[in-house]
Amino acid sequence: MSAAESSAPSQRTRKVRALLAGGLVLGVGAAITLAAWNDSEFAGGEFEAGTFNLEGSLDGTAFSEHASEAAAAPLDFSIDPTNLSPGDAVSAPFAVRLDAATTYDASAVVDGVTTTGTVENLTYELTSTDGFGCGTGTAATLIDAGTALGGVDADGAAFDLAAGTGSEAGATVNLCFTVTAGENLTQGQSGTATWEFLATSAN
Repeated sequence: MSAAESSAPSQRTRKVRALLAGGLVLGVGAAITLAAWNDSEFAGGEFEAGTFNLEGSLDGTAFSEHASEAAAAPLDFSIDPTNLSPGDAVSAPFAVRLDAATTYDASAVVDGVTTTGTVENLTYELTSTDGFGCGTGTAATLIDAGTALGGVDADGAAFDLAAGTGSEAGATVNLCFTVTAGENLTQGQSGTATWEFLATSAN
């Protein structure tokens, strides 16, 4: 066997070893890559809107919704408001509260008064009282006496309403409307007034 022939296997062996060595190096590199650690952390939230509902009562006990002008609660005035004469004043109680499911406190105001027919020479006052019924306990003025029926006192005071608890409605706010006939009231005039209370959540 010639020297050239005897060296051929030796060169092939070196090539194989070199390839194996290269393979080993690649294998070690792959093993390092696979050994890298990964971990994830997740955070999520659930979102649900609160509820908000104003309701009213004509007797301070039974409350229900009067959500439109057509469904307005008919106030029970102390004197027949359909037979007024100059100087007469008639009063009617009303109560409002936030229902049990309401999740936010609120502030409320008289947002508007809608009238029909003739209401000239009629004015009104709105007060809040300690208990249900006009003339009950201490009265706090919300809308000043002398405000034209059909108008809203620009300086009219807002009042607070407490949220419900889930099982009980918020605290009742007792109100009293007093309508007064002016000296120039026209005989036979006839009209209606409907007050709208607007409650706005505090949050």
